[in-house]
Amino acid sequence: MRTKGIDGILIETHNWGATVAFWRDLGYEIEFETDHNSGRLRHPRGGPYLFIAERPAHQPLQVTLGLAVDDAERFTPPHSGTVVHPFEEQHWPALQMMLADPDGRHIAVDAPLPSRKS
Repeated sequence: MRTKGIDGILIETHNWGATVAFWRDLGYEIEFETDHNSGRLRHPRGGPYLFIAERPAHQPLQVTLGLAVDDAERFTPPHSGTVVHPFEEQHWPALQMMLADPDGRHIAVDAPLPSRKS
C-alpha cells in the first residue's frame, strides 16, 4: 500500500509565539492550540497542516514530514529506508511509524486507529 502523500509537517521551535507569528504572517491560521506551546496551523487554500511544537532551548530542533496511510496493517515500508520504530498508538489518537530515509532523516507515517469491536 502506498501513502496518501504528505499530510502534515512537524516544525519544532524554541519560541512558540514567534514561530506562530511568522507562519500567520505567511497566511496560515491556527486550527487548534494545546496548553503546552504547541498546535496545528493550516493554510486556507489547503495543503499539509503545520504542527508547531516548542522544545527546550538545549534541544536540537527538527522538521519532520508526516505521511498518511489508510491502514497500518497493509502498509509496507520502503526497502531503501529503515524502520526507526513500528506503528505505535499515539495520544492524538492515531498509530504512527517512524521511518528513516536513506540519509537518516525521520519521516512519520500516521494511520487511523483500528476499529475496536465490542
